[in-house]
Amino acid sequence: MSEAIDLTVNGEACRVSTEPMTPLLFVLRNELGLTGTRYGCGLEQCGACMVLLDGRPAYACTTPVGDVSGRKIVTIEGMGNTDAGLHPLQQAFLEEQAGQCGYCLSGILISAKALLDVTPHPSRAEIVQALDKHLCRCGAHNRILRAVERAATRREAAR
Repeated sequence: MSEAIDLTVNGEACRVSTEPMTPLLFVLRNELGLTGTRYGCGLEQCGACMVLLDGRPAYACTTPVGDVSGRKIVTIEGMGNTDAGLHPLQQAFLEEQAGQCGYCLSGILISAKALLDVTPHPSRAEIVQALDKHLCRCGAHNRILRAVERAATRREAAR
């Protein structure tokens, strides 16, 4: 049975009417039109569906929308492209040409943002660990790691 569920997505309050067990991913894409968060495997195996819940990465494919009422949800659309321009991670990924097909990048960027928000100067090992849950078949992994390192360096220079 559908219920009204209040959400805060990318800083904006919204209300959806759906089954509480509906995956957050389906609500984001189908109800709110936020298609940057992607469906990959539906089993928490690839990371394409990653969003931030209260600043921590979470799989939107298996998170029931009823469980996120009252929490802050950030999707790739809420990460950048503001009047200030791209998020430093997005800019670094462009400069390092860190994506080929790009299907997995929204989830990777979300996890990288969560890492840099908590650990502004991560080691290569910390970056690898933070991105370990993501599956990218394009062979861009080294460029992705360099892009996260570049963004961390930029954040340091901006301080």
